[in-house]
Amino acid sequence: MMELLKKLSEAHGVPGSEDEVREIMKKELEKYCKVEVDALGNLIAKKGNGKKKIMLAAHMDEIGLMVKHVDKNGFLRFATLGGFFDQMLLSQRVVVHTKKGRIWGVVGSKPPHLMKEEERKKVVEYKDMFIDVGAGDEKGIKKLGIEVGDYITFDRSFKELPGNLITGKAFDARLGCAALIEIMKKVRTKHSIYAVGTIQEEVGLKGAKTAAFKINPDIAIALDVAPAGDFPGVKEEESHLKVGSGPVITIADASGRGLITHPTVKNLLIRTAEKYKIPYQLEVGEGGTTDASAIHLTREGIPSGVVSIPTRYIHSPVEVASLKDIENAVKLVTLSLENYSPMT
Repeated sequence: MMELLKKLSEAHGVPGSEDEVREIMKKELEKYCKVEVDALGNLIAKKGNGKKKIMLAAHMDEIGLMVKHVDKNGFLRFATLGGFFDQMLLSQRVVVHTKKGRIWGVVGSKPPHLMKEEERKKVVEYKDMFIDVGAGDEKGIKKLGIEVGDYITFDRSFKELPGNLITGKAFDARLGCAALIEIMKKVRTKHSIYAVGTIQEEVGLKGAKTAAFKINPDIAIALDVAPAGDFPGVKEEESHLKVGSGPVITIADASGRGLITHPTVKNLLIRTAEKYKIPYQLEVGEGGTTDASAIHLTREGIPSGVVSIPTRYIHSPVEVASLKDIENAVKLVTLSLENYSPMT
């Protein structure tokens, strides 16, 4: 699975421009499933022809930027797509995606040498940053083919770390995409399984809403990442999740404003983990949410849950996760699907 993880992590696909990721997933999934792409760009793969329908969802998009303005000296101002801690943007190398091709640049700001003492103590907001592509002026920008509205992604490669760990960009939720592919490869069930690579999760769970309406499943499971807290500066009560300690089963997220996992799905996942001795962690989150929040409120309501891979430094280009957790997430969901019955 390492090569697949590398391809997915290094692929570029901000909200509204998930084409590259979708093509990777399509090539993998069409080996085992019937595959289609809906009107908005969701990838929908189906396996099995049972009466009961189960939906799996993993979002293809990653947080990114968009060209908002070009100044007379050829520097780019940008808007953000998704949730950012602004300081993470400083000094990143980025890729601007234009009609003519990819242009590399860097996120710049005033260096400490030119700052006054009070400036050094302030948090630099993204509105005060810019991107330098070496254009020189507005004419240089036009020559490069850069226009307002062009997407911008991070230039970061996938790497293996000691301890069976990996690091890279867009693990949120390309790890879920990789797990989804592996699940569809392995699963054997009497039900109809729909695996959906969703669009625009980072800006409003948009693809999950339309795909769930189309499929109208009996139950659904989102595959995503959860913020691990096993590193300096995070108290255990803020996040007790640990990388390498097993996939995460969500009980509730966004303080209940997002998803409160349906008992049917929660019990199925926990019971399967315990039956097959799969390590797992439970999460009650107060921050973000996942595609499951949109899915469970579709039509008359769809019992939904989330299985996540614990990941350090989420929403940065240097996320860290464990291969063992990904493998156990695949095992947990695959066996849950095979053990699911309407009476579960």
